[in-house]
Amino acid sequence: MAKYLTKAEIVELPLHPYDEMRKDLRTGDLVFCSGSYFFSRAIQKFTRSVWSHVGMIYRDPTLKRIFILESETLIGVRLAPLSKYLKDYHGKNQPYKGNMVVARVHPKIDEEKLNHAISYGMDELTKPYDNFEIVRIALRILFNVSRRTRDRKYICSELVYECFDRIGVPFNLQNEYVSPDDIWMDEQVQPRFRIM
Repeated sequence: MAKYLTKAEIVELPLHPYDEMRKDLRTGDLVFCSGSYFFSRAIQKFTRSVWSHVGMIYRDPTLKRIFILESETLIGVRLAPLSKYLKDYHGKNQPYKGNMVVARVHPKIDEEKLNHAISYGMDELTKPYDNFEIVRIALRILFNVSRRTRDRKYICSELVYECFDRIGVPFNLQNEYVSPDDIWMDEQVQPRFRIM
């Protein structure tokens, strides 16, 4: 089980160059981001967490590429090369501003199941990002209101949750919504290392 971390403790996690750890990444691994962007800080504040984003690794054996399946602000569900985060985030020729931590779900999930989880996520490609969900989460926290019904829009953590739930590996939610921290704090999630 991952433990609650502060931003200072994230920096203390082992840091490994992506090129060295690339061979160790597998489909179904999770990438947690603790960004320093304005929207990242808003998410961290509203969810009372250091995490602002979570995505799921897809290792394509044919293309020999590592992708992250995610739901990105203003973009929606997409598949992006993980290397773009580390070298050219949002086409600005700069790496992601923040820390990225790789975690794995245990006990080990069979590869066929993980491929089904990714396949579900790929079926959701181009679904819109739920731009107002963070505000709704904040309102639910403030007013202790239960979760709304599920729609076809996703924030990052909802997409990851749904992918794993479809293969019978649900995350234990602490709240009526799904935040990156809910997934991080699940007993099945084990942090591995930071990447750069």
